[in-house]
Amino acid sequence: MARTVTVSSSGARGCFEFAATAARARPATTSPQPPNKPSHPPRIAIIGGGPGGLYAAALLKRLDPTRDITVWERNAPDDTFGFGVVLSDETLGGIEHADPVVYEALQHDFIRWDDIDIVHRGTRHTSGGHGFAALGRKRLLEILHNRCRDLGVDLRFRTPAPPDLATTHDLVIAADGVNSTTREAHAQVLRPHVETHHCRYIWLAADFAFDAFRFEIAETEHGVMQLHAYPYAPDASTVIVEMREEVWRAAGFDELDTRESIDHCAKIFAEALRGRPLRSNKSAWTTFRTVVNDHWSHGNTVLLGDAAHTAHFSIGSGTKLAVEDALALAACLEEQPTLAQALAAYEAERKPVVTSTQRAARASLEWFENLGRYLDQPPRQFAFNLLTRSRRVTHDNLRLRDPHFTGAVEQEFGCPPGTPPMFTPFRLRGLTLRNRVVVSPMDMYSAVDGLPGDFHLVHLGARALGGAGLVMTEMVCVSAAGRITPGCTGLYTGRQAEGWRRITDFVHAQAPGTAIGVQLGHSGRKGSTKLMWEGIDEPLPDGNWPLVAASPLPYGPGNQTPRELTRAQLTDLREQFTAAAWRAARAGFDLLELHCAHGYLLSGFLSPLTNLRTDAYGGSLAKRLRFPLEVFDAVRGVWPQERPMTVRISATDWAQGGTSGADAVEIARAFAAHGADAIDVSTGQVVADERPAYGRSYQTPFADRIRHETGVPVIAVGAISSWDDVNSLILAGRTDLCALARPHLYDPHWTLHAAAEQGYDGPGVRWPDPYRAGSRRPQTGRTDAPKPRLTLGT
Repeated sequence: MARTVTVSSSGARGCFEFAATAARARPATTSPQPPNKPSHPPRIAIIGGGPGGLYAAALLKRLDPTRDITVWERNAPDDTFGFGVVLSDETLGGIEHADPVVYEALQHDFIRWDDIDIVHRGTRHTSGGHGFAALGRKRLLEILHNRCRDLGVDLRFRTPAPPDLATTHDLVIAADGVNSTTREAHAQVLRPHVETHHCRYIWLAADFAFDAFRFEIAETEHGVMQLHAYPYAPDASTVIVEMREEVWRAAGFDELDTRESIDHCAKIFAEALRGRPLRSNKSAWTTFRTVVNDHWSHGNTVLLGDAAHTAHFSIGSGTKLAVEDALALAACLEEQPTLAQALAAYEAERKPVVTSTQRAARASLEWFENLGRYLDQPPRQFAFNLLTRSRRVTHDNLRLRDPHFTGAVEQEFGCPPGTPPMFTPFRLRGLTLRNRVVVSPMDMYSAVDGLPGDFHLVHLGARALGGAGLVMTEMVCVSAAGRITPGCTGLYTGRQAEGWRRITDFVHAQAPGTAIGVQLGHSGRKGSTKLMWEGIDEPLPDGNWPLVAASPLPYGPGNQTPRELTRAQLTDLREQFTAAAWRAARAGFDLLELHCAHGYLLSGFLSPLTNLRTDAYGGSLAKRLRFPLEVFDAVRGVWPQERPMTVRISATDWAQGGTSGADAVEIARAFAAHGADAIDVSTGQVVADERPAYGRSYQTPFADRIRHETGVPVIAVGAISSWDDVNSLILAGRTDLCALARPHLYDPHWTLHAAAEQGYDGPGVRWPDPYRAGSRRPQTGRTDAPKPRLTLGT
């Protein structure tokens, strides 16, 4: 069972979900430091005897034996929660450099394995090459207890920490867990945020070793339940059973005692457990809480591990993060001249790592919370979706680890041999896109009187030559008063239509196979502003035009207050959209997108934050949808039937009381019922005081939800920057098309270069004949150098 897999790559990660960022791996010195050096506090109190607190104690004592270090733990030495602990290559590397004694003890007890089994509807799919290492939590604590005692750390079990440690000690390390009393005592300064999630789970154990990390899905009469299991000893495995709160209650777990709950779990997952019972260790059903703190230290007190942050167990990062916190804190205390500087450096170093891990953990947590929406996916795609749920593991990464598994997923998806998912075709009504890449609409603010000129020809023409399946214009305004800025393009005159015809003719002639789409919109309350680089969303200093909107609400304090649209004006606006769509059809566009996002006019009707009307166009979601749907119907009526129409929406306003994810599903469903061929799923920009949760591919979960709950094709946007992400999202079934904006500003030939980097030159990609000589990726540097090798297995 214990195997070590060596993979030729510098890009593979050391564990399935557990490799976030390399731990601090500085050699530790045992030479005593001057006890009066401010950054080397001589008296240190540590609250909490978990792995993070104990390892911090051992590290700090080893670095300076003259330190007086005491650990207070209210529980007994072996009184611990849970069973197995998983650590990554990176974390172990840091431990090896910082304390070889601890590392050697860990190495002796680790159980290692490579495979992940995913069991769903009676079928097991196995993916290999992941590399895990685990050991019992009690054994880990024993190793750290022994190391602390050998070094002279004072361990005080069954002893609550005194309340005045900050006055009697030079440094207080609060490693007192998710329920940290230290954190709460300093809440006004640390400003913790604790969010409780939607699933119940319980930590259990089985008295045999699984031969892989196992995920198993049980579809019961009460709802979906899942099992997470992995070995941590030759004869023992951790088993976690998880389900949504409503399923937990429907199944009666809220009325069962612990023993009854455990027996019921063993019965539900009897096949996985080989008919064997489960056991507990102070086990109880609980809900996961995500802990985030604005600040990690106050005076001479600093948070570490779960007291500072939590990450969902499905990515196995709790102990890993705590140990890496200890490594970083010890290093910063050695490097910085004062304690204040050391604590600031510790937080500055660790926060970005933890934030990234928490973002991945949240994606994983939410995937399992919403597991039910994926149950009907093809079996291998379901498995691939599960493996890539946190966005840490990707298509290319899995292809490196297990090419057989990934190839089977691709074949089931319909990829011809050797074809990356992004280069498979996709059909919308009468239009077949040759690949899944879209150049996202991007306002250029470079028109004069709404006319697209040479800049637009070169800009859009270059991106069409760059190989994308679909190139979208910026938002093209349906009237002069509907422009965002004086530099916005329009389709409200015949001359403008002629300018666009020049561009579509170029694309169709010089980039055959690339489609070009037009996005129609009206600025609403966000109009009459400066060009982006002169001051985004700031009103013009002069030459302003009057604004109209669903309700008379200015976008920001300095913006113009729009007039609320009357019924007669709504009719006029609908006709403006219709006329622009008619001109777009004559201009030769292949696809039309109606812009109902980002707080512009139609978006302003959809959001409850910007639509305060009391007539037939305001109030309930159905009423807020009424005018955008009327516009859609009018445009669809003049747009050629064989050409597709899409709608861009903001799936959330990122503001309290705004559009919710459930609202977005209903909005998408309504447009689809009226004939929309796909929904372009963006977010935000509706209100100025929004608080987006930025991050890699941060908007794709909204597209994912809409696709699976409505069955409508979707276009995902938002911080998608790599071809690996595009392949991953497409193959997992989270989206049908991927729209990229900034990457296409950086590289107009992004799609062609993505093909070259993947060694692909088949259907779905076409190099223009004059560029074909550059279709092979240039070689730089030595070509005979051996590839770096990364050993997995820990």
